[in-house]
Order: sequence, then structure tokens, then C-alpha cells
Amino acid sequence: MRLGLQIPWFTFPDGPTALGPTLRRVAREAEDAGLSSIFVMDHFFQISMMGPPEQDMLEGYTTLAHLAAVTERVRLGTLVTGVTYRHPGLLVKTVTTLDVLSGGRAWLGIGAAWNEEEHRGLGVPFPSTSERFELLEETLRIAHQMWAGDESAFEGEHYRLERPLNSPQALSTPHPPIMVGGSGERKTLRLVAQYADACNLFSAGRDSILHKLDVLQGHCADVGRDYAEITRTTLGTVNLSVGGSEGQSVQEVVDQLAGLAELGIDEAIVNMPNVAQEGVFEQVAEVVAAVEQLVPAGR
Repeated sequence: MRLGLQIPWFTFPDGPTALGPTLRRVAREAEDAGLSSIFVMDHFFQISMMGPPEQDMLEGYTTLAHLAAVTERVRLGTLVTGVTYRHPGLLVKTVTTLDVLSGGRAWLGIGAAWNEEEHRGLGVPFPSTSERFELLEETLRIAHQMWAGDESAFEGEHYRLERPLNSPQALSTPHPPIMVGGSGERKTLRLVAQYADACNLFSAGRDSILHKLDVLQGHCADVGRDYAEITRTTLGTVNLSVGGSEGQSVQEVVDQLAGLAELGIDEAIVNMPNVAQEGVFEQVAEVVAAVEQLVPAGR
């Protein structure tokens, strides 16, 4: 089993002047601790579950490019990009650029978008739910076409690309892994089965995860996709105790992640409230060493 890190906030001690150095340190320490991936949120404003909209929020792909320059091994992606944020041709070009400059370490994390407040705040169109899912499916089709090197015109209901040229091509083969975030049973998980390399589910309890994976398996059967090809990931929170502070012990976190492996989860992506605290990644390294020995059910 693999362990990844999500960084969903950037309000660190000492304010914006220290944000860059702190983020670089966190990324290097995360990689040294053995984490397999680093994800950042792709939002314009901070989301309500994490804090007020006025909290610091960095643009996702600029941040990932910065992290690519100070790391060597970890995979890098957004968790996840709202389909409304960028034109699909430019999005594929952006992820391809990240993949090339990082030596083949990019993910495309994408979803149907949901935060209307930030769209209205910056004047970004926010269509209906049904239209956003139509946009998402067309974007996934465009990504596959561009990464396959097919320059023929794309004619969709919403997007028309006269020549979807992508040069240079991504280094990842056959393309940067595509993760569709969300757990909607009728649309989102069907898109995972049809177009994605990975799903991402909230760590919302054993029964919920098992049910969502069962639904995904059914969609795979319907579209003729091998369910085993899909990397199953979750998003959750761990709060390791450092220097006697309140929080979880290493063993408690390992037990938490072992429960996910028993459900068939390949990679647990976690955020940590104390991610910038000195010494926390020494504890993380112990967790990584333990969970690397876990074999997800069905693998």
C-alpha cells in the first residue's frame, strides 16, 4: 500500500513571505519520508470545509511546478481540478508540461467542480450540474485523444478543437495517470470506469467505501473495463502527535490505513493539520515503512 500527501491549505506560520520556503521544506521532507505522491487542491478561494475564503490559496499548477523543481521522485497532481477552471486543450497542455519538466511524474486529477462561490467571485462561468458532467466527459475524451497524438479535429457538444496538437508529448506512458475525483454513483464512477486510471473516494467509513467500490466494479463490467486496472485511492486526514502534542500515535495511523488496505485501497492520500510542524515527517516515515508491507485486498 502507498501513502500520499494532500496539501489543502497554505496559511503557514510567518505568513506569505515564508510560504515558499515552508512549502519547499514540506515537499522535500515528504519525499524523504517515502511518500509516493503530493497533491494540492485546485481552488481559487479556500473552501468552507477548511477555512474562510480569505485564507491563502495558491494556484494549483504553478504550485506543482514549483514542487517539481525541488523534488525528484514523488508523483504530483491536483486533487482535483474542476472541469470549469480551464479549457481542456490548455489543461492537457499544462499537465503535459508538468509531466515533461518533472521527468514523468504528473497526474491529471479532475472532477465536475462544485464551488460556485469562487466561480462567481472571479467571474468564471458555472453551468448546471448536468452540463458540468457533459464538460467533464468531453474533457476526458480530449485528454485521451491529445495524449494519443491524434491531431484530428475534435467536435463535441461543448468543445471544438481544430487541431489538438500536443508537442512535446508527455513522458509518462501511455499518458499521465487520470484520476477522477468524487463518489457519485451514477455519473462520476461511470466516468472512472470508462476513462480514468484511478478513483478517489472520501474515507467515509468501511461500508460506504465498500459500496462505492462495488458500484465502480459494476460500471467496469458494463463498459468492458478490467476493474483491476483502476487504482483505488482515498482522501482522509491524519493528525500525528509530535513532541507530546495531542494527536494520533504512529500505530493508530497504521491501524487506520490497514483498515483501508483491507477494503482494497491501493493508495491512501492524507492531509495533515500539522504538516508544517518540525519533526512530523520523522513520524510519517515510520508510518510509510509499516504500510508498505500492506497488500491491498484483491491485489
